[in-house]
Amino acid sequence: MTFRFDVKGWIRRMFERLHQIRDAPHAVAGGVAVGIFWGFSPLTGLKTLLSLGTAWGFRFSRIAAVIAVSLHDLLLPLWPVILRWEYQIGFWIFSHPHHFPPKLVGHLLHWDNIFSARMATVLWKTCVGAVIIGLPIALATYWLTLVLLARYEARHHVQLKPPP
Repeated sequence: MTFRFDVKGWIRRMFERLHQIRDAPHAVAGGVAVGIFWGFSPLTGLKTLLSLGTAWGFRFSRIAAVIAVSLHDLLLPLWPVILRWEYQIGFWIFSHPHHFPPKLVGHLLHWDNIFSARMATVLWKTCVGAVIIGLPIALATYWLTLVLLARYEARHHVQLKPPP
């Protein structure tokens, strides 16, 4: 028995779920953008909660935020590379004169270092890099989702709730 994951089909099903949400296109697109933004966060265990809270605070679709944050599961094989880029960007921003970090040493993830000040610094710089990477992608995703939902409404003559 072989296991095969259909990425294209999974993305199609997720987009169909977005179409089924009965909310204003602005709210759905905002929820998607919030989910994509928090998906770039290095705070792995908190991504869904953070996206739910942010979507609730901005009155975006919470369902769309959860769907979008789950899209980052597709990036799991690339996640170490993305985290490294986020750390490099954060390190570059905080270093004076600006330079990229040296190679990460293997003992950084030793149990003695996980709760150390050095690890907190690495996490802080990675969070800043995640904002730098995630914000433009989230804004582009908002615009793209809004355009695709408007196109879907025009093609299928769907009348969704008007924005508040």
